[in-house]
Parts: sequence; C-alpha cells; structure tokens
Amino acid sequence: MLKFLTKLDYLLKETFLGLLRGGWMNWAAVSTVTVLLFLFGMSLQTSWQLEQLLNQFGSQLEVSVYLDGGTRAESIEPLVAKMPEVTAIQIITKEEAWTKLVKDLRISDIQGATQQLGENPLVDELKVKARDSEAVPNLATQLAKLQGVDVVQYVDEAVKRVAQLHRGLNWITVTITIILTLTAIAVTTTTIRLIVMARRQEIEIMQLVGATTAWIYLPFILQGITFGLVGGAIAWSFISVIQQFLHQLLAKQPEFIQFITNGLKLTTGQILLLPLILLSFGAAVGLMGSLFAVRRFAKR
Repeated sequence: MLKFLTKLDYLLKETFLGLLRGGWMNWAAVSTVTVLLFLFGMSLQTSWQLEQLLNQFGSQLEVSVYLDGGTRAESIEPLVAKMPEVTAIQIITKEEAWTKLVKDLRISDIQGATQQLGENPLVDELKVKARDSEAVPNLATQLAKLQGVDVVQYVDEAVKRVAQLHRGLNWITVTITIILTLTAIAVTTTTIRLIVMARRQEIEIMQLVGATTAWIYLPFILQGITFGLVGGAIAWSFISVIQQFLHQLLAKQPEFIQFITNGLKLTTGQILLLPLILLSFGAAVGLMGSLFAVRRFAKR
C-alpha cells in the first residue's frame, strides 16, 4: 500500500510540474478542448430538447374539426368517439366560441354585437385528441369524410418542421464535432510534445537509471487527460449559465411560449448525464492527443 501511494504521489507531482512548465500552451490546449465540448454540449442539449418538444407535440396533438353552419357538434360526436385513434373529444359550440371572441375583443355588449352582424357567424368545433402523432394524418382524413364537416386542421406541418430541424442539427453536430475533435487532438499533441522535448534531458537520465517507458511517459498522458477534464468542466459551466439565463428569460413570456419552454426542459437523467458525457469526451480527447505525442518519443 505504501509503495502504491509513493508511486501515486510521484505521478501526481510530475503531472502538476508538467502543467506548470507548459505555460501558455496549456491554455491553448484547454481552450481548444473547451470550445469543442461547449459546441458539442450545446448541440447535444438542443438535440435532446427538440426530441422532448416532438414528444410533447405528439402527446398533446389535437385535430380541430370545424362543422358546417347547419350542423351541431352533438350529432357528430358519437361518430368521432367510435374511431380507434381518438382518445378525447372537446366540444366548443358556436355560442361559446362567439362569447369568448367578443370578450377577447373587449366588447361588453355581446347581444348588441350579435345583432349588428345579424347572427352568430361562427360554427361548432370539435377538438379531437389523437392517440399519438403518427395516427393524426389518418384520423384527419377520416374526420374530413364525415357529413357535416367543413374544415379539418392540425399542426402536422409544425411537427414535420421540428423533425427536419432535429435531423439537420444532428448532421451539423456530427460534422462540427469531427472537425473540432481533430483540432483539439492536434493541439493537445503539440502541447504535450513540446513539454516532452523541454524535459528531454530528465527523460534520458531516467532511462539510464532503468525507468520503464510507461513510468516515464505516464505523467504526460495524465497531463493530456487533465486538459480534457478541465475543458469539459469549463464547457459545462458555460452551458449551465446559458441554460439558466434562457430559463429566466422564457419564464416571463406568454402562454404559448411557456408551452414550448416546458417541452424544452431536460429530464433529470439528461441533466446529470450531460456533464459526465462532456468530461468523458474531454478525457478521451486528451488521452488520444497525449498518446500521439509520446508515441514517437517512446519508440526511440
């Protein structure tokens, strides 16, 4: 146990001294990894949020069915209720819709407004909730065929747009991540290589006294991993600050924006998983960069 602690103490001290000797090149490596992980983390978080939004649209998707002027909702409701895709039905009579519209227009005399138009110009409406988003197009087609139905509307186009945005973001994320990962590995490799060259004389002395290659170069590998971990921690802190700012900003927005905001909330598991992914990814980038750096020297 004492021998292990002695070795661990040596490795930690050598790693720390190597970081101190790296100077500004350390910050070049850390900042590059930070930019990589920040963009990757933001893209990953946005991807999760879009998935949440799609699920929210799917779970709350409604089809609005507007009837002909002479058709009442009560006559259509039994037929709609028999459809297997339907989970709930809400009837909005033309009287209720007219009353709400007049109040929204801030007109106090409802009867006077109705008399000026001659009659209530609105029609009965059914809000039909589908079983899931995939069932909506087929349900809308069936509803449109019912006698007395004038118009059927649903937000299928909005869902398609969000899905297209999600797919496009995934491709952009993959492309940017690959480019920045290669850049971060190259910068880390260069940094570690410079540190190794600066300590070449010490390494030669260690080789003469019989130190193994793994023992000599392990501190440099730990330095690379440290670059990745520090970059991941900084990136996660930036993402957290931005997330809090956006949450406070959207909390003061209208009801529709609140609906979208609720769909963009991450689950507890995703909130805990994001920093772990960033730290792990950063450590992997640092490890690869340091391995590339010491491989050439280790072969000599």
